[in-house]
Amino acid sequence: MKKNNQFEQTKTRPARTASQKPAEAVAADKPFVQLTRKNVLELRIASLDEDGYGTARSEEGMTLKVGGALPGDVVLAGVDHVAGGTAFCHVKKMMQPSLLRSNNPPCRESADCFGCPLIAMKYSEQKNWKRGMILAEMAKYPELSETVVHPLLSPDNLIHYRTTAKLTVAGKFTEPFIGIYRRASHDVYDLEQCPIHHPLIDKVVAAVRKGIKKGKVQVYNPQSKMGLLRYLVVRVSTYEKKAMVVFVTSKRSFNEIHHLGRFVQDLVPEVEIVVQNVNATEGNVIMGQKDFFLTKKLHLTERIGDVSFRISPRSFFQINNSGAHLIYNKVSEWAALTGTETVLDLYCGIGGIALFLAKAAKHVVGVEVVEEAVADAAMNARINGIKNCQFEAGDVADLLDEMAADRLSVDVAVLNPPRKGCDSNVLERVAALGPKSILYVSCSPQSLARDLDILKKCGYLCLEIQPVDMFPQTVHVENVARLVKM
Repeated sequence: MKKNNQFEQTKTRPARTASQKPAEAVAADKPFVQLTRKNVLELRIASLDEDGYGTARSEEGMTLKVGGALPGDVVLAGVDHVAGGTAFCHVKKMMQPSLLRSNNPPCRESADCFGCPLIAMKYSEQKNWKRGMILAEMAKYPELSETVVHPLLSPDNLIHYRTTAKLTVAGKFTEPFIGIYRRASHDVYDLEQCPIHHPLIDKVVAAVRKGIKKGKVQVYNPQSKMGLLRYLVVRVSTYEKKAMVVFVTSKRSFNEIHHLGRFVQDLVPEVEIVVQNVNATEGNVIMGQKDFFLTKKLHLTERIGDVSFRISPRSFFQINNSGAHLIYNKVSEWAALTGTETVLDLYCGIGGIALFLAKAAKHVVGVEVVEEAVADAAMNARINGIKNCQFEAGDVADLLDEMAADRLSVDVAVLNPPRKGCDSNVLERVAALGPKSILYVSCSPQSLARDLDILKKCGYLCLEIQPVDMFPQTVHVENVARLVKM
């Protein structure tokens, strides 16, 4: 795995980390006034924070966060930078490994990449830690003390499960870097083999790297704002066993990308769709609003259960199909539909949950603010022959007001908001519609607990939570919560 700093594009590969220079070791229990990048500390890691950093504390009360360290590790940690009362560090040497560590982790470079902070941990311990994180968030709200939190459900695959990769391209065409930003830095780590990526993604990345060199494709430099190729997006259909490749460029330049796409298809025949997406804007948004297809085929088809989905370059779709299936099945089980119910699906995306519930419901209404996602949802309903779903685009709170004015009768409400959770006015409006049950799908234990507490005040009791390990080896966890009207 290589590293490149996009703002220091050099002819040679930079050192792995700037703090690998010799430094004088300092014992963690000795007093110090101020830490600098010259400090190396011997630390016993006490806990793991929500971002996956191993944490320790100095005698002066400074928090020390060590990427790649696990509770119980004794490490020599090099200081990377200090912000306020927190020092961020990396592991220079493992003095004594934790009993939580796996003897044979899927990746030996996780401490450098830090994209999968838990990958060195035994999987049984990962599950315990994630459930503990959920319980800790729930414990902050006394009104939720009776809620049952079940053991985690695990997907079929603990590695090679990720079917979408959005990767940064850096360096120069003579030595391109294709990977991810290391957290809180401009360093791009070259992902030659990533254990959580679907194997087809790694094949595509290797082919693109060769194609950039062969075609002398100019790599975009965000500092000089020169160059062409900015990002690489790869999407895989496990149902079709095919791939889509999206080259995100700073401008429309047909010739270079056309030849690069043909080169990749020759090396990886599974690539059936090649797209150029133009993003001339600055900032961290990966994809622009203009797609140019270089192939006749325009979309992939994926299946979850017996429902088919068309996936276009900018469609949102779960990156772990097995994990998504677990969530959809749990929502379906707890909805307990008999064919007479009206279901409201808020933040419905491309219609995954709505379409999954439609076969057992009388009518399903999906609401989503992103118009393109609503168009995808309507198309997915058509290709599945589902006629009892309707999808509305607009602000969720405004559409809920319209539904209340129209006296819409809702039996089951499904909430699947982004990580920040729901605004309180949305929760109040949902409760005002009076559904018998609410099913809340969340990717953040923090916002979930907060919103469940608000819903309790609105008359809805959370009986149980089912965690789902959608993203093994990472700190993320999905939850499905079942609430009933009191």
